[in-house]
Amino acid sequence: MKNIYLERYASPQTYIAENDYGQPDLIVVLPCHKEPELLASLDALESCDSPIGKVTVIVVINASVVSPLETKKHNQETFGACQSWLSQSTKKYKYHFVLENELPKKHAGVGLARKIGMDEAVRMFEEQDKDGIILCFDADSTCDTNLLVEVEKLFDQNPKAPGCSIHFEHPLDGDLEPDVYEGILNYELHLRYYVDGLKFAGFPYAFQTIGSSMAVRTSAYQKQGGMNRRKAGEDFYFLHKIIPLGNFKELNTTKIIPSPRRSDRVPFGTGRAIGTWLDEGKSELLSYDPQVFEELKVFFSSVDNLYQVEDMEKVWNGLPASIRKFIPIEEFKTQIQEFNSQANSLAAFQQRFFRWFDGFKVLKFVHFARDEFYTNMPVAEGVNWLFGTLGKDATAWDLRRKLEELRTADLQYMQTIG
Repeated sequence: MKNIYLERYASPQTYIAENDYGQPDLIVVLPCHKEPELLASLDALESCDSPIGKVTVIVVINASVVSPLETKKHNQETFGACQSWLSQSTKKYKYHFVLENELPKKHAGVGLARKIGMDEAVRMFEEQDKDGIILCFDADSTCDTNLLVEVEKLFDQNPKAPGCSIHFEHPLDGDLEPDVYEGILNYELHLRYYVDGLKFAGFPYAFQTIGSSMAVRTSAYQKQGGMNRRKAGEDFYFLHKIIPLGNFKELNTTKIIPSPRRSDRVPFGTGRAIGTWLDEGKSELLSYDPQVFEELKVFFSSVDNLYQVEDMEKVWNGLPASIRKFIPIEEFKTQIQEFNSQANSLAAFQQRFFRWFDGFKVLKFVHFARDEFYTNMPVAEGVNWLFGTLGKDATAWDLRRKLEELRTADLQYMQTIG
């Protein structure tokens, strides 16, 4: 039986010979572009406790056809270092190192590199007729030693789960300059504040979408069209196609440790944010006004009232001004009427509503509300509000305690979409 995804949507070039596939159950994929810390990431994976199933690691060392010769040379040296690392001792897991220094200029970037590795994983699983697990990692991250065991366990215990987001914590101390750790402290607070603000608002798809901290079943990966080729933000766009499938999980019994260092390899994201922080000499990071989440909560609280609604105008008029300005009333009425005509239950209506007002649309609204209604404020103030919703007074806490308390709160908050 032919595989439609591999025929129509996968990267056309294959990099790993079929006779070298092995029989993996869990495949870890790492994109690597001019990375200085790849071997540390490989050591972290190799040091992981062995799960029951077989593990394969695919590293896609990549550059664009127009990348500087220095970058391509660095990648070649990295490839050689990986081969040397592989030969130094017997490894618990199977490793494949792909060197691709000539990616097309238009699409070269982290999204395409992930896609190449994940599509190779699909081919390996297809050869076995197995619905295996693809774990996304980064070439500058490390992890707890129970990572592979816990990922395997989560999918074994939740056979309907299409994927999961994995708990992460950036290092807050180390050998880098102090400003780097101050920056990552602020940035991780912002990441957690945003998602937790959406949880407060009642958004059912509020999960972290970090490329180094996610895993999916190969069946779900293929069903949603595979990884995109975005040069940045590929993780956000990818997971917000997987999450609405339902039964998406948070894995909070292990930890990914992403790098806090600056980077100019992508146009936005953690590395870029830290670079901007250092260059601008900021003293505090600005994030969204809590009123944005308060108004989303009002909006999402009205969803059930829109099922088989008789007086749509009344519901519309009760929505916050920011929502009414963001969504044209014609679009709103058309969508609600369509959902009601297609849904034979409240649950079906809710599902259709949130596939319309999804993670992409929520982010667009948050930016719209920021630009049109509520200017950004220091992230520390937003976090104070967030803890206030939990009945805690965080105003006297320093930034580090705010983050540590927020991490603890996130670890205790297990969320499942049915």
